[in-house]
Amino acid sequence: DRLSYALTLAEGCRVTATTQTAERAYRSADGVAEVEVCHELGPGAHLDWLPQETILFDNSALTRTTTVALAAGASCLMLEAVVLGRAAMGETVRTLSLADRRRVTRQGVPVLHEPLALETAALQAGSGVLQGARAFASLALIAQGAESRLPVVRAVLDEPGVNAGASGFDGKLTLRLMAADGWPMRRQILRVLEVLRD
Repeated sequence: DRLSYALTLAEGCRVTATTQTAERAYRSADGVAEVEVCHELGPGAHLDWLPQETILFDNSALTRTTTVALAAGASCLMLEAVVLGRAAMGETVRTLSLADRRRVTRQGVPVLHEPLALETAALQAGSGVLQGARAFASLALIAQGAESRLPVVRAVLDEPGVNAGASGFDGKLTLRLMAADGWPMRRQILRVLEVLRD
């Protein structure tokens, strides 16, 4: 299976984009599903790319590549959230293959590169990998002065059941979250977005 998303924003445009529903990577009988996301932002444009979570089922195989090309003065807020099975349905993920790459460039120069690989061996490595979490997310704001928002973001990182950390430097603010289930993680993400999009 192959799925692709693409947005091109003209100069000065401000857009919020998401997916229609949570993406689901089901059991793979053969091969790897591929998702490609390519966004291009013109000068001074801003994009909030806020897809709903990706749910990985047991024995799923997914490769996803997200590329955001920023022109001068453009900015973006991007989110990726992953849930390992549905806890309410009693699902357990024991086998999977996930390769998730995010890359942001400004005028062709890389400003953020986040590769993630999660394989069966990592799931079997115990609490040293995800500390028992079934859900995890990465959020990044790339904009002039983004690091100045760090105190307000850290002030709301107190959702019960969610481990989170944030850092900011050089026009970037990055955030990592882990939780035992997708619902508390979603609540935490919404609180962060509220202060970042204010």
